Amino acid sequence: MALASEAKKQVISKYKVHKTDSGSTEVQVAILSQRIAQLTEHFKSHQKDHSSRLGLLTMVARRRRLLKYLKANSPERYKDLITRLGIRR
Repeated sequence: MALASEAKKQVISKYKVHKTDSGSTEVQVAILSQRIAQLTEHFKSHQKDHSSRLGLLTMVARRRRLLKYLKANSPERYKDLITRLGIRR
């Protein structure tokens, strides 16, 4: 259920901080958000897929930790990211 490489490259190019960026906090959160949305759609038709649900909960927890880190170290980047992704209020 991983993202297709073209979709991943598109997300990276949209949220990168500098031209060779592929692993900054913003990019990681954006990729996780994309995968979370994909799994959420999957669960609408596969309610009993409990092993994937565990993976979803793990991804949500990882995204929450990354956002907490970003909020503590760079609040303006945090606010910009959550408005661009449309998460958190």
